[in-house]
Amino acid sequence: MNVRAAAAEVIAGVLRGQSLSALLPQYSTKIEEKDRALLKELCFGTMRWYPQIAIILKELIKKPLREKDLEIQGLVACGIYQLMHMRKAEHAVTNETVSATHKLNRQWAKGLVNGVLRSFQRQKQHLLAAHANNPVFTTAHPKWLLKHISASWPEDLAADIVSANNERAPMVLRVNAMRNSRQQYLDMLAQADIEASPTEHSEQGIILASPRDVTELPGFDQGAVSVQDEAAQLAASLLQLRDGDSVLDACCAPGGKTCHILETRSDLGSVLAIDLEPRRLLRVEENLNRLGLNAEIKATDAADLDHWWNGQPFERILLDAPCSASGVIRRHPDIKILRKPADIVKLASIQRRLLERLWQTLSTDGILLYATCSVLPEENDQVIAQFMTDNADAALLTIEADWGITTDFGRQLFPTINGSDGFYYARLQKKG
Repeated sequence: MNVRAAAAEVIAGVLRGQSLSALLPQYSTKIEEKDRALLKELCFGTMRWYPQIAIILKELIKKPLREKDLEIQGLVACGIYQLMHMRKAEHAVTNETVSATHKLNRQWAKGLVNGVLRSFQRQKQHLLAAHANNPVFTTAHPKWLLKHISASWPEDLAADIVSANNERAPMVLRVNAMRNSRQQYLDMLAQADIEASPTEHSEQGIILASPRDVTELPGFDQGAVSVQDEAAQLAASLLQLRDGDSVLDACCAPGGKTCHILETRSDLGSVLAIDLEPRRLLRVEENLNRLGLNAEIKATDAADLDHWWNGQPFERILLDAPCSASGVIRRHPDIKILRKPADIVKLASIQRRLLERLWQTLSTDGILLYATCSVLPEENDQVIAQFMTDNADAALLTIEADWGITTDFGRQLFPTINGSDGFYYARLQKKG
């Protein structure tokens, strides 16, 4: 399959409501291996800048395309992304993008695509100047999300969050401490001529100077290392795990934190990992098998206790709650398209419900760690504040750390260029 036609179909799928993470693997198998990196670049880049590109499309395409022709909208968007943000000859971009109309069986669109791309080349400076004061255009973020971020954080910090969202995320590894020390693995990377350095806050973390295919990483297939952002690596230590603890990892997929918990303590009493989607649990099983670890896995709604809980309390619970993922937009740029303002209220309701239900399964003196990959207080501090108001037996355990900032109820990390993702943690203990 032609790589630009594939990108157009992926982008159209996102515009229809599907996620990049679901679509991209399907289409990667349809194109030649040599084109897979380009496909990812075209899809991620177009989504990253789509709020900006959409404004340009509205001006250059006078008659909106029909739903069934979103592939052409995706193709033109992909072309404009290349003209704006990739170092490629303009005539080559235009020619290759126009040619892709044939691969999409949309020959009628050849003139449209050619005309829009050439109009953009002629009007580029005018368009940039015309929208220089439009924050949606200049930040490539939807208006509602900009409003939420700006209302939540000081102006300079809000600007840094938005800027980091538009950068490529670094590739970060978590060393399996059961196999090697971090320094030993850094030495292995150096021997493989892979430039890397230790992360600042996670003791098992390594950040690569440039992304690599996991097949190039020494010992990856043997479980020496996993791919996981530094912010997510902090969860295991915050749980304060002890010998014999029974642990619940709720909303566990794809299993990075489950595996890290097991790597941290080899003598835990039990680990139960649950997630709503059976399909996503396949990834958890794959990760456990590769690392040689064991955990009980169940596909179930974490809030439906009657369906999965046997009545035995857990000493430790990790609730990595469903959220807007506003702290990991750089890894999932389609969030800019897929998330809507009403989602935040709905998600906060789900988060509160999960907290209330899972709290019932926690033992006296047990610890529940609440986590999200969000930078919005509506999903973080405000959820914990309401929960503590409603539950007199909940005590806040302060997180003393040198990462992120202290909030009223937890600790907040922000996405940083060449650093960690945006993440929130709050730690609660059940009083006797």
